[in-house]
Amino acid sequence: MRALILAGGGGTRFWPLSRKRLPKQLLALDGERTLLQTTLERLAALVPPDGIWVCTTAELAAQVRRQLPGVPASQILAEPVGRNTAAAIGWAVRSMPPEARREVIAVLPADHRIADPEAFRATLELAATLAGEQERILTLGVTPRWPETGYGYLELGEVLESARGLRRVRRFTEKPDPPTARRFFEGGDHLWNAGIFVFAGTLLLEKLSEYQPVLARGLDEIASEPERSAAIYPRLPAVSIDHGVMEKLDDLATLPLDCGWDDLGSWAALWEVLVKDSAGNVERGSVVSVDCRDNLLYAEQGTVAALGVSGLVVVRTGDTVLVVSKERSQEVRRLVAELEPRGLQGLL
Repeated sequence: MRALILAGGGGTRFWPLSRKRLPKQLLALDGERTLLQTTLERLAALVPPDGIWVCTTAELAAQVRRQLPGVPASQILAEPVGRNTAAAIGWAVRSMPPEARREVIAVLPADHRIADPEAFRATLELAATLAGEQERILTLGVTPRWPETGYGYLELGEVLESARGLRRVRRFTEKPDPPTARRFFEGGDHLWNAGIFVFAGTLLLEKLSEYQPVLARGLDEIASEPERSAAIYPRLPAVSIDHGVMEKLDDLATLPLDCGWDDLGSWAALWEVLVKDSAGNVERGSVVSVDCRDNLLYAEQGTVAALGVSGLVVVRTGDTVLVVSKERSQEVRRLVAELEPRGLQGLL
């Protein structure tokens, strides 16, 4: 098995700690290692460093190389410009040597947290086996732990292999409203869409040619004239791999993944997974709190002092202080959107 790690996202919901030049996947949010580094470490028992490719942006490529010194520099690929996941995955697979493209490739986001790495590896290894045996594209769907409205869902179809838990994917559903999420959770026929895919590289490229021919022709053009990639790449269709390919397949299959997965989509999500004190507070850095409950108090620099507050996220960096209720921490991107119009581009 080979692996392709997608590491080009911006992670604006973790602003002000996350910035354009230091997005979420390059931060150590829940330990000493960054999310990108732990993504690589989870794969170590299955894929050696020289079997890993990383797709990132030109702006982040140097930092990715510093964080992953074991991955060959030539396999850290920098997109000239972001064109969504179908282009990123297709371009990365097309950039691999022919022998690597013929192997099974696991595509993994770089910014997820997994509490049980052994369970994750066991499911990923089984998915790679099935993808190779059946010449099929698989996705790993996470067994829901609550009726989440912030994730997409996979609706399960018929059982393909009961012994190994393989199910057909009937359809994708975007982030549902609360009643729908409750129905999905209680019905038992839906999984969270984790954006993890497993396939033979050559099969993925065939499906791109079938369902996204303009994109496929652009990738062929880049392969034949790599010196023109900076001019060609921005013209590639900007479509997600879900919408562009996966939703169009009638034989897409999934395995349930039960490994304590979390996409860490907000400060509140980080508070959920970190160790709390007896009052429910998570404190990082220099923090002084009195009569406080259920807060995330984070001081990258200086000190955060809090008295008599509850349910807040307070983050201090060298140039910014963020204060937001945990319930609205998904909306931090609204603040980020206000920075440039107000002449505060330096905080992005």
